[in-house]
Amino acid sequence: MAKARKDNKGRTLREGEHYRPKEGRYMYTYLDARKKRRTIYSVNLLRLREREDEIKRDQLDGIDNYVRGHVTVNQAFDRYMAVKTNLRITTRTNYELMYNAHVRKGFGERLIGDIKYSDVKQFYQRLIEEDNIKPNTVGTIHCCLHPTFDMAVRDDIIRKNPCDDAYREFSAEFWKNKGVRNALTIPQQKAFMDFIDGHPIFDHWVPVFTVLLGTGCRCGEFIGLRWQDIDMENRMISINHALVRAKKSRYNKKEKVIVSLPKTDAGIRTIPMLDQVYEAFDRVYKEQCETGFNKTEIEGMSGFIFKNEVGNILSQQNINAAIKRIVEAYNMKESVDASRQKRDPLLLPNFSCHYLRHTFCTRFCENETNLKVIQSVMGHKNIKTTMEVYAECTDEKKKESMQNLSAKWKDF
Repeated sequence: MAKARKDNKGRTLREGEHYRPKEGRYMYTYLDARKKRRTIYSVNLLRLREREDEIKRDQLDGIDNYVRGHVTVNQAFDRYMAVKTNLRITTRTNYELMYNAHVRKGFGERLIGDIKYSDVKQFYQRLIEEDNIKPNTVGTIHCCLHPTFDMAVRDDIIRKNPCDDAYREFSAEFWKNKGVRNALTIPQQKAFMDFIDGHPIFDHWVPVFTVLLGTGCRCGEFIGLRWQDIDMENRMISINHALVRAKKSRYNKKEKVIVSLPKTDAGIRTIPMLDQVYEAFDRVYKEQCETGFNKTEIEGMSGFIFKNEVGNILSQQNINAAIKRIVEAYNMKESVDASRQKRDPLLLPNFSCHYLRHTFCTRFCENETNLKVIQSVMGHKNIKTTMEVYAECTDEKKKESMQNLSAKWKDF
C-alpha cells in the first residue's frame, strides 16, 4: 500500500494535491476539457480545496473552467458577433457602436467568469446615473450583452447568464411608467394638419404628414415607399423594405443610405389606405406628372414616391427639420392669437417624425379593440409591445368612455 502524502501539519493530501514546503503553498494539478494539464495554487489548503470542488463541479456540468478564467467579455462579444450572421447591417452596426462606446473599455475587459448578476445591475445603474445614458440606449446595450453571455452558457463556459432579468428589474426600478410612448392629442393633431393645409410655405408637406399619420409607418419604411408598393385600385400599401442610413463601422466602410428589410419579420405587412391617405398619394402622383418623378436609384431600387426640393429621396433629417419649423411657426402664431382672444393657447410639443407613428397607433387603439389587428398594421413582432407600450388611453378617450357609461347608467 502506498504511503499517504501529508503536508507540514500532518494533513493527508488528496489525489492531485501537492505541498511545496520551500514556497509554503499548495498546488492542485488536473486535466482540463482539452486534456491539457493545468495547475492552481494557494497558500491555504482549505481555499485550494474550495477551488478544487468548483473545478470538479464544473467538469461534471461540462463547463470549461480554464476558458472561463481567461475569456473577457470583449472576446465573448466579438465571437458572438462573428457567428451571428443573420443580423441586418443596421442592427449589427448599431450594436457595435453602442458596445464600443459604453462597454468595451472597463466592463468589457473583465473576465466573463467573474461577472455576477449584481455586477450587471450595477453597470446599468452607472450608465444611467453617472453617464446619463437614456433607457433605450441601455436596452440596446443589454441586447448586446445578454446573447453574448447566453452563448457562453451554451458553450459550457459559464453556468448561468448573469444578465437574466437584470435589465427588466433595473428598468422597472428606475424608469417606471417611462416606456409609454407619447402621442399628439386629437386637438394637437388637428391643429398641426390644419395649420399646414393651404399654408404658403408648408402646404407641400401635407401629403407627407397625412401618410405618416394615416399609416403608422416607421420613417425608413415611409421614405422607401415606391409607386409599385402602392395598389391604388385596391387601396393597399405593401411594406416590404425600408431605407436606412447605415453608419460607418467595420461592417460598413462609409456612411450611406441602404435598402434594408423592415425592423422585424412582422414589419413585412400590408396596410389598407384611409381615404385621406389615398387622396394624398393621388395628389403627389398628379403633381409629379407635371414636375417630374423621383429618379433616385439605391441598390437597384427606383421609383421612390416622396422627394426633396432637389428631386432626391427624403431623409429623416428633412422631415424632422420641417416639423421643427412648422411647430415654431404654429406656436408663435397661436400664442399671439390666444393673447388677442384672451384664451389659453393650444401649443404643440417639440416632436420627431417617429412621434407620428405613436400618434397613429394611439388613434387606432382608441377606435379598434382587436389587438391582433393593431399588431398586424403596426408591424409589431410581439403583441406585448402593442398592449403595454402603445395602447395608451388619452384623457379625452377616458372622458368619452365615462360619458357613454353615464348615459347608459339608468339601463343597468
